[in-house]
Amino acid sequence: MKVLVCGGAGYIGSHAVKALLREGFEVVIFDNFSSGKEELVAGGEVVRGDLDDKGEVGRVFRARRFDVVLHFASLIQVGESFLNPQRYYTHNLSTSLNLFEAMLEAGVKRIIFSSSAAVYGIPQETPITESHPLSPINPYGHTKLFVERILEDYDKAYGLKHISLRYFNAAGADPDAQMGEMHDPETHLIPNLLLYLLGKKAGFDLYGTKFPTPDGTAIRDYIHVTDLAEAHVLALRRLLASGESDAVNLGASRGFSVLEVVRKVEEVTGRKIAYRVRPERLGDVPVLLASKEKAEKILGWKLRYSDLEKIIDTAWQWHRKIVQKTG
Repeated sequence: MKVLVCGGAGYIGSHAVKALLREGFEVVIFDNFSSGKEELVAGGEVVRGDLDDKGEVGRVFRARRFDVVLHFASLIQVGESFLNPQRYYTHNLSTSLNLFEAMLEAGVKRIIFSSSAAVYGIPQETPITESHPLSPINPYGHTKLFVERILEDYDKAYGLKHISLRYFNAAGADPDAQMGEMHDPETHLIPNLLLYLLGKKAGFDLYGTKFPTPDGTAIRDYIHVTDLAEAHVLALRRLLASGESDAVNLGASRGFSVLEVVRKVEEVTGRKIAYRVRPERLGDVPVLLASKEKAEKILGWKLRYSDLEKIIDTAWQWHRKIVQKTG
């Protein structure tokens, strides 16, 4: 089974590549390395290319025969999407359309799409199920929903079968410390806390202390990136076996506030964190919590690493390794 992984040198994509290789799949990574890193390549064949370039995408499919595609490549910063929505709409939609066109021309009709909990917008209920209304509140979330809609239409018209995986908060690092987060800029909570403790951040800003939550800080559902990667393998097998399109949440069904995460980081690392309180950011919601019932039922998915302490510990080992290596 040959799998094309677009964005396979990124944070989540690289962990998925490792999981695929471990399960015996033949993997080709297609990445322009604008945000992906050489250090995160877990194996397989690497093709440098850009989904913005139809010619480059077409050549990959003409040179090889793929059974299925995993699509991770997109811009992902919610805050930036408010400041520059044109960039997000142009990039996230055009790259996806180029990929889908090349797939159809090559007769490849199965894809796992990296979507987001951002498609739901402000939760009307928690935990959020897949039947929750889809009403994004930021341009990034709109682009993810638009791609999901495109896939639904392409399924009806062309038989392009897909599973859209709606991530909640990916966190942690490979338990072997082979790979982890290397975003630039880094916008995620846990790595920013750890980079601050390692002297790579001048300070730590805590955004929002007046949310309607027990301690006033936002509550999020953290899912270990290795569990997330394994869900992709299960979704791929499901798609190959059933041929049915679907959308599935990937979360842990339990939430932790920002302050709870701060305290757990202090506990795991043995170091104290001084933080500055800032106003809440545009688009932040008080609580974002997934229902994982469907993923467990149709994928047979079981969490192995998504305990908050394990998430933080694996991330800590990874960031310490990188700082020791790069100085």
